[in-house]
Parts: sequence; C-alpha cells; structure tokens
Amino acid sequence: MSETPKSKAEMVIERIMGDLDPGSDRYQVLATAKQFKSSWVELGSKLQQVQQGGLFRDWGYDSFEDYCSREIRIKRPTAEKLTLAYRYMEKEEPELLARQGELKPLPDYRSVDLLRQARQEKDFSDEEYAELRKAVVEDDRSHPTVLKRFKEVSAAHGEGPDAVVLLKSGLSAARRLEGVIDQLDQVSTEQRRTVSDLIRQLEREVEAAQSPPVEE
Repeated sequence: MSETPKSKAEMVIERIMGDLDPGSDRYQVLATAKQFKSSWVELGSKLQQVQQGGLFRDWGYDSFEDYCSREIRIKRPTAEKLTLAYRYMEKEEPELLARQGELKPLPDYRSVDLLRQARQEKDFSDEEYAELRKAVVEDDRSHPTVLKRFKEVSAAHGEGPDAVVLLKSGLSAARRLEGVIDQLDQVSTEQRRTVSDLIRQLEREVEAAQSPPVEE
C-alpha cells in the first residue's frame, strides 16, 4: 500500500528539521507541529513557550506571527486559538491535561477556545457556561455543535454578528483559501495575486472598523 502523499506544509517542516539538532527546542516544536491534529495541547504549550520566551527571534524571525506562518505553517488566528486554549485549560481545566496520554481524545481546541470566550469575554451565566462545558468536556460534542450552541447563547444576549465580526469571518475564509491554493499547481499567478489582494483589502477594512473615530 502506498503512503499518503505529504502536504506542502509537512514537506517544508521536514526540510527545516533536517538541518536541526533533534535535541534542540526548535526541532522539538517542529516535531510537535507535525502531530498537530492529534496533539494540539502539546503544540499549544510549546508555542506559548516560543512566544513568551521570544525564541522565534533567536531562530531568525521578526515576529511570532512570521514564525508560525513560515515555519510551523499555521496562520496567526490558529496560533492564537492554540495558545489561548492551552492557557485556559492550564488555569481552568488542569484535569483535562492529565488526559493527554489517554486513548480518549481531548476536546477540539476550537471548542476549548469557545469555553474560554464564554468564561472570560462573554456574558454567559454560570448555568449557560456549565451547559457549554458539559457539551465540550463531558459529552464530547463536535465543534460545529458546540459552536451552534455558543452562537445561540450569544445571540440571546444581544451579541449577534456585527460588521467587524463579519469582516473577520470573511478574512479568515480568504486566508484559508490562500492556504489551499498554495498547494495547487493549477492556480495561476494572477489568481493567487487576486486572493492576496483580497486579503490585504479585508485586513485594512478590519483595522479601519476597529479603529476609534477621529475627534474633530
């Protein structure tokens, strides 16, 4: 049976790993990134160390975002969710970290980040938070199911999507599209440039929408 073809991201990571000492911190982060889907907690922990310790600068990158994008091959929003979800579990759900070595999979990092938002950013009541936590931690509900419930409670609190939320959603979708076409040889340079221009435009519109009005 032939092996599953490696993605462009995997090949880039392996190429960098080939030039590093297997015992180095940088190598270990890359090795963990290869197992991202099955071990997001470990990657979240290591990325937190890289970010807080400024290790990315030692490795030749100007910013944490640049490091994640070019070396780990994940976008800034994903890196943020990973590190924030890990910090949240470390503080609020330490018992879940003990499950890391068990066969039972840990909750999706995106669902854990929704729990963090419900606790730290949104006006969820204790009962609403407990219900969401049960869905994530005890019932192992899928992320789409958890997200649907999260949105329902947010909407009930008058927190429906505003212009900034919609712009950010569009920007995230455009970035995902860019990541996909990076792996497609059939996409022309002009088409790639169009997507890149769209991303830059959405980034400007998000920044403008978040900026406070100028007082006259």
